[in-house]
Amino acid sequence: MFVEFLDSKLPLSLRSNLLELFSQIEREFENLYLENIELRREIDTLNERLAAEGHTFDGADLAKGALKTKASHSTSQLSQKLKTTYKASTSKIVSSFKATAARAVCQLVKEYVGHRDGIWDLGITRNQPVVLGTASADHTAMLWSIETGKCLLKYMGHQGSVNSIKFHPNEQMALTASGDQTAHIWRYMVQLPTPQPVADVSQTPCEDDVDFSDKDEADGEVEGPIDCPSIRVATTMLRSHQGVVIAADWLVGGKQVVTASWDRSANLYDVETSELVHSLTGHDQELTHCCTHPTQRLVVTSSRDTTFRLWDFRDPSIHSVNVFQGHTDTVTSAVFTVGDNVVSGSDDRTVKVWDLKNMRSPMATIRTDSAVNRISVSVSQKIIALPHDNRQVRLFDMSGVRLARLPRTNRQGHRRMVCCSTWSEDNSTCNLFTCGFDRQAIGWNINIPSLLQEK
Repeated sequence: MFVEFLDSKLPLSLRSNLLELFSQIEREFENLYLENIELRREIDTLNERLAAEGHTFDGADLAKGALKTKASHSTSQLSQKLKTTYKASTSKIVSSFKATAARAVCQLVKEYVGHRDGIWDLGITRNQPVVLGTASADHTAMLWSIETGKCLLKYMGHQGSVNSIKFHPNEQMALTASGDQTAHIWRYMVQLPTPQPVADVSQTPCEDDVDFSDKDEADGEVEGPIDCPSIRVATTMLRSHQGVVIAADWLVGGKQVVTASWDRSANLYDVETSELVHSLTGHDQELTHCCTHPTQRLVVTSSRDTTFRLWDFRDPSIHSVNVFQGHTDTVTSAVFTVGDNVVSGSDDRTVKVWDLKNMRSPMATIRTDSAVNRISVSVSQKIIALPHDNRQVRLFDMSGVRLARLPRTNRQGHRRMVCCSTWSEDNSTCNLFTCGFDRQAIGWNINIPSLLQEK
């Protein structure tokens, strides 16, 4: 198809980009063709149904308005569906050209090394001092200086893998969930070290990466951090679960927390009394994640049963729940974003963007080549970060357009499965953090050209 490129004078990288764009266009038009066939079948089915009711029509009848209200309404729906399909697909193709014309730039700024096992989760404090927190399978959680990469504090109160870490919205308190079937709340005090000059790391276009090998590189022996203070006793211990506590989060205001467990339930606790307020049951299999809304008393839980559930605690007398069945495999996480959107990721290799006001079908679907782990969404830039089993991290906008892929070579990036990502809205040095089973967290500076943000 592209034999003429053999004698082209264009640089190899530009030719590759053009070939990739042509492939995307071909795929889009193939999808349009298949959707067109399906819509044609729907029209034929409508014709048959109307004929059975004594109504027949063709293009001329439509123009003359001879159809009754029911037929007109159905045809209008099909027409609107066709318009929406073509508009969305064309927009995708145009966005792909935009993404190539103004490419994102990704810079690896800092590596945070010190855990002795894989890192499951990470988070950023919501108040000063701003530090990075990591939760590891080595039974510890650590707090790090973002600028220097130095460990500031280690929490050693759990007897099992630490599966998640979240910070209180107003106070210096952390919430960790563990394989020891408990969640702990603990207070911390840290002194930030004097910032050091950031090493001059060349800026790398996010997709100009070369994965030199599909084999996992060997991990060297990682020494623990030196002179890192530790805490061994929790302020509060939450003990009601009968299985691994896989995730936990603070409700708005920080007076209650929610935990998600492999015992198929999520629990709502009062922080001051540590009493169980509600047990949220209904999932058919183990829970994988939970997330709270930043400004409303809403909770979303994810599960291996391929669903995620929205729990509404805004009315104290009514605790409603909605079940959403948009995936075909384990839902690894579902998170709230600004406004009324929820984004869900799954082992079925898709990410879906939902509108809380109309969650019968997703607003956008992102299809990838690998299982998706704990996703995060940048509030300010409205960018979704997708960490994958295949060691890649990809960035998409809320409409499902791919923006970038973080560099992953044998010199930088993750060497094992990437478990989680989180954004920092207030840090100018690093605005995206990722962690994985290579026992390290990485701080990135992501620069998305303004062209990509135009809607």
